[in-house]
Amino acid sequence: MLTQIKFLTAGESHGMGLLGILDGIPAELDISEDYIGHQLKRRQMGYGRGGRMKIETDHAEIWCGVRHGKTIGAPVGLIVRNKDWKNWTNKMSVTPVQDDIRKVTLPRPGHADLAGIQKYGFDDIRNVLERSSARETTMRVALGSICRKLLQEIGIEVGSRVIAIHNVKDESSIPDNLMPNQLSEMADTSPVRCIYKDAETKMIKIIDDAKKSGDSVGGIFEVIAKGLPYGLGAHTQWDRKLQTRISAMMMSINAFKAVEIGSGFDGAEKFGSEVHDEIGHDSKKFIRYSNNAGGIEGGMSNAQPIILRMAMKPIPTLIKPLRSVDINSLENKEAHKERTDSCAVPAASIIAESMLCFVLVDALLEKFGGDSIEQLKAHMKSTAKY
Repeated sequence: MLTQIKFLTAGESHGMGLLGILDGIPAELDISEDYIGHQLKRRQMGYGRGGRMKIETDHAEIWCGVRHGKTIGAPVGLIVRNKDWKNWTNKMSVTPVQDDIRKVTLPRPGHADLAGIQKYGFDDIRNVLERSSARETTMRVALGSICRKLLQEIGIEVGSRVIAIHNVKDESSIPDNLMPNQLSEMADTSPVRCIYKDAETKMIKIIDDAKKSGDSVGGIFEVIAKGLPYGLGAHTQWDRKLQTRISAMMMSINAFKAVEIGSGFDGAEKFGSEVHDEIGHDSKKFIRYSNNAGGIEGGMSNAQPIILRMAMKPIPTLIKPLRSVDINSLENKEAHKERTDSCAVPAASIIAESMLCFVLVDALLEKFGGDSIEQLKAHMKSTAKY
């Protein structure tokens, strides 16, 4: 779904580390390890995280594509080293070992385990679970931070907040003049990244209840982008529509089960006259009297804020495991247990921000082009009409 930029990640959850390459970013963009590190720190926050976050303090090293603090138009390469690797050097060795390594043979319902071993013919689920782990999203956030910095340079902000964990909802409204960065700053002060303090207390309690019973909880969060021009994406082909590209990127994230844009499912229960955003003009530009479309019409951005909501299912690794079957003996047993979170919804909202940044940068470069940041800015300025 990306046409102007591309990224790849590599690495296992308990391997030496994670690798990432981001290609297509214009030259002369200011970027630093500290800037990337701030976003990685946000990803590690959140009430309900497991023991892994106590071990890792994620730091992305810039290995290439940047000189003297600025991108040079070449692919940017990052490395995040796993501190926990020292405890897994034998189990996850890249070379053959003499020791008898215990195989994981009890697939977890809801995880990639069973489908993965069936696909590749493995007799050890660890070959699947190490890569299917959400640990991989660490590198997505690191690479996405570079895209976030580009958006910031041209006045586009992306932020998020949690609006539900399990059956506890934060239904507080956001002021129209609140910018996404301000929203994120407010949300980041909460251990569950919600705005309403009463909801925060109830969310923490439901996470505690789940943890005590060996269970996990999912939730819903909202991602907002502001400062967008008209015409990102296109109506001309299915795969160029902006909502297609956004939805595909969001659904690539572990445990995400639904994406909603604008009024989403609520709009399906209303009449057209209640849903469609009426158009006005304030003598300088076109305006809208509402934003039920969530900033996208006909596959294109319409200069209104993009508003997304994503639903994340509960994490499938449970302290109190569900029923399963041993893949070798075919005996009925309880599913495999790994170190896990009881809730990762706050962290997931940060990952979703990063994925939106990839799409928006790709769409900007598609529409305006430019081999350097200054060229991109000049192209945007020359085509600005509304």
